[in-house]
Amino acid sequence: MSPDIDRDTANARTLAGGVVTQVLLDGRSLSQVLPNFLDQAAAVDRGLVQELGYGVLRWRFRLEALLRQLLKQPLKRKDQDIASLLLVGLYQLAYTDIPAHAAVHETVEAVRATGKRWAVPLANAVLRAYQRQRTELDTVADRQPADRHAHPEWLVEQLRADWPDDWERILAANNQRPPFVLRINARRSDPPAYRAALDAAGMAHALLPVTEHGVCLEQPVAVERLPGFAAGEVSVQDAAAQLAAPLLAVQAGMRVLDACAAPGGKTAHILERTPGVELMAVDIDAARVRRIEETLHRLGLSAQVVVGDAAQPAQWWDGRPFQRILLDAPCSATGVIRRHPDIKSLRRARDIDTLAAAQAQLLDALWPLLEPGGLLLYATCSVLRRENEAQIAAFLARHADARESTPDADWGRPLRHGRQLLPGDADGGHAATGMDGFFYARLMKVP
Repeated sequence: MSPDIDRDTANARTLAGGVVTQVLLDGRSLSQVLPNFLDQAAAVDRGLVQELGYGVLRWRFRLEALLRQLLKQPLKRKDQDIASLLLVGLYQLAYTDIPAHAAVHETVEAVRATGKRWAVPLANAVLRAYQRQRTELDTVADRQPADRHAHPEWLVEQLRADWPDDWERILAANNQRPPFVLRINARRSDPPAYRAALDAAGMAHALLPVTEHGVCLEQPVAVERLPGFAAGEVSVQDAAAQLAAPLLAVQAGMRVLDACAAPGGKTAHILERTPGVELMAVDIDAARVRRIEETLHRLGLSAQVVVGDAAQPAQWWDGRPFQRILLDAPCSATGVIRRHPDIKSLRRARDIDTLAAAQAQLLDALWPLLEPGGLLLYATCSVLRRENEAQIAAFLARHADARESTPDADWGRPLRHGRQLLPGDADGGHAATGMDGFFYARLMKVP
């Protein structure tokens, strides 16, 4: 849907340019940057600021390929604000239905507001040149896979190596807008009752057969508008993430550890499905731990929530073993790029080895906490084999008392170790949107 532009939107472009600049220049994430800029926007502009910020970062690498053709020489680092606004302008022309005259005029006015007079005629010339030469410029930008698919070259090459038959489909799925998926709280509602509430609210939706309590809305809405959200009847969680709790196979009376638990969606799902468990949720980030507590409070659930480093259990573990451990490991997040397009700009090839080492450290540190006969579920939202299948193979080679417990499932694709969902994989009935990219492997400790 095209943003409404029947108003003065120059400030919206200025704010969107600020979002892009802070991500690209300062290396901050969208989730850190965007709220501050939305607070500065008029209520009527917030949707447009978000659309432009997300859109530019989703298509950044292709937009920059266009911009390189349109500039006689690259802009200096100190002029990233101008470069960001040019990307905002090109995004409007290339990917939205905003009338071209409005996109050009309002973007040029945003450039004028920077006080850099020299950039005003430049912006006008660049955007109008793209209008005139769009076909030729697009053809050149589409020659290189990284530019055509709007991804960094290192990631394109890694996906091609890991998924030779699927890499282009993964790249295309990463550039789609994500579905808006809900998880119904089994403690407070059930699918028939909550679907009736959605119908009464006029919110078109579909069941997700691969999940137990998942529905997908046809159109995203503010969570405050969801029936029963404040009362804890529902949460926002992708279908792929909703698979974790069933795979953990928790039973009443068990002691469960959710390591790296923030923001608490999987913690809550475990508790919703299985009353009568003793659950400890651990995360190293105090601010994110507060989000776990807020989530549990809203849903009417309780757990022991701890600020601690999951790789250093001596800091927080009382010595009593767990029957189930969920390790939702820190990862490259390459399976959720469609939700977080800034990942393309923030992640570097060198990060993968660092993340893989941290994942191995977490697995080795948590394994002694698991009771013999117990189950550890290793999960990532990555699609890179170094973090997933290879990680589990290396762990099994290091631990003679570990065996893989292959889940009986019909989603995703089985690997030598674990099971992989790729972005956009059909969720059992809603193939138009599909699921996020996730990896799961179950490890059982041999008695």
